[in-house]
Amino acid sequence: MAFLVSLVKPLAYLSLPVILLRSIAATSSTGRYYVRQGVYVGTLMTLAACSVVVAAGMSIVGKQFDVNYVVARTFYAVARRVLQVEIEVEGEEHLDGRPGVLMANHQTMLDIIVVGRLMPKQTSIMAKKSLQYTPLGPFMTMSGAIFIDRANNAAAVQSLIAAGDLMRARKLSLWIFPEGTRTSKEEPYMRPLKKGGFHLAIQSGLPIIPIVTENYWRLYHKGVFNTGTIKVRVLPPIATTGLTAADIPALTERVRDQMLETLREISVPPSKRSTPESEEKTEKSHSEAPAPASSSSGDASPDTGSQEPSPVIPSSLGTGLSSSSLASSASASNLSKSEISERGAETEEDEGMILVGRPT
Repeated sequence: MAFLVSLVKPLAYLSLPVILLRSIAATSSTGRYYVRQGVYVGTLMTLAACSVVVAAGMSIVGKQFDVNYVVARTFYAVARRVLQVEIEVEGEEHLDGRPGVLMANHQTMLDIIVVGRLMPKQTSIMAKKSLQYTPLGPFMTMSGAIFIDRANNAAAVQSLIAAGDLMRARKLSLWIFPEGTRTSKEEPYMRPLKKGGFHLAIQSGLPIIPIVTENYWRLYHKGVFNTGTIKVRVLPPIATTGLTAADIPALTERVRDQMLETLREISVPPSKRSTPESEEKTEKSHSEAPAPASSSSGDASPDTGSQEPSPVIPSSLGTGLSSSSLASSASASNLSKSEISERGAETEEDEGMILVGRPT
């Protein structure tokens, strides 16, 4: 008996934090939001720390550019079970066996689950150079990340040229978020796309493969973090062979138009969304509504003071929760286009690669 107690007692102590978190999450939508967000970020940071060892080992055996695939798929396998968020993919065959510049719309830090589900083998990421000197630097370097010096236009141009040569020689893909920062709104929306990734696609001669994630405002925004399924559609590749820098403006608009049209098509319209928070508040409004007053004669009199509760609409997204981030995001008000060099390279948020931003 003493032996069994010695085994069960540590497990009981270890289960206390889990029970406490579940209790907090069950008390209110706000508690659920912060608990789930803490679990999400904790899972992400734990896996990021362990991935340094994975990156070192795979670099030694010549699998440097498969590190992101292994780490991303591992994260998705864990996160989907812990958070009960599934990714439903349409058109995944467009990612099979072909290198390309993968361009995805960027909403919040929850996009990392999408990256985890879809990250192909032999795929690198693009990031600002300053991240090379952070705790994430060793992992990113060993996984073959392409660093862009946004403060130095000439260096940024050279980085893009070198990246294009490397992608063409090694048949690598590159995953970027061409909007350059997060955009999370109740209505489907995309910012204008920055042109650095398009220069890189033409430089390397690789096709552009748009990846569109539905607007998942109903599942995640400030104060709300629900379970559910997120739909993603991979569009057919867009060839860049024979194109030059002069074709980039038209190509940029074409890609954005296709992505925005698809985003609106696969997203759930706001009028049809139903979240636990809105239902909870609506029920509360019903229960708190005053009962109709009856006349002294017993005849029912109309209650002119009560009204049907209006649908509860979530407050607009805030973007300021501070936690560890793997990359920075631009201010939402900074929508102006950055200056373009003679070769067309951009330096402001040009890397467009914000795999993990501050929680929004």
